[in-house]
Amino acid sequence: MSKKMPPEYYQMLEEIQAIDFVIVELNLYLDTHPDDTAAIKQFNEATKRSMELKAEFEKKFGPLMHFGYSFSNYPFNWIDTPWPWQV
Repeated sequence: MSKKMPPEYYQMLEEIQAIDFVIVELNLYLDTHPDDTAAIKQFNEATKRSMELKAEFEKKFGPLMHFGYSFSNYPFNWIDTPWPWQV
């Protein structure tokens, strides 16, 4: 059974999902417009923001991904729930 998480958990997770959606859309656009420097700049800014948000989230709430993509605190906290895809 998953434990109750604070509202900030869900707010941060939603912000991560939103910025990652922007990254996917920009990536698809850049597949067909590889010389668009403004889009490349937006892509890089969004990617940087995504990395910052994920690092902050993991520091506060634990790993977002497993199998070596995220660090763990002590004790091993990957088993803590809810996992990001459960919310």
